[in-house]
Amino acid sequence: MNQPRNFIDDLANQLRDVLPEGLSAAREDIDDILRASISAALSRMDLVSREEFDVQAAVLARTREKLEALTSRLQELENK
Repeated sequence: MNQPRNFIDDLANQLRDVLPEGLSAAREDIDDILRASISAALSRMDLVSREEFDVQAAVLARTREKLEALTSRLQELENK
């Protein structure tokens, strides 16, 4: 969970850095607003975590292996 927070912080910092110098007094408020906006936008995207993705990829790999084994077995039985 640390990576998404770092990503949001990095993105907010990059956006803040492109703001005009005159806004430096409001930098803390701008940081808070940017972080909240980025977090809200990401949460609406319905993304999955890397861990969830890796788990599903492993399930899919095991399913493919089983399918290939069953296909081979079926082919052997049909050839008899």
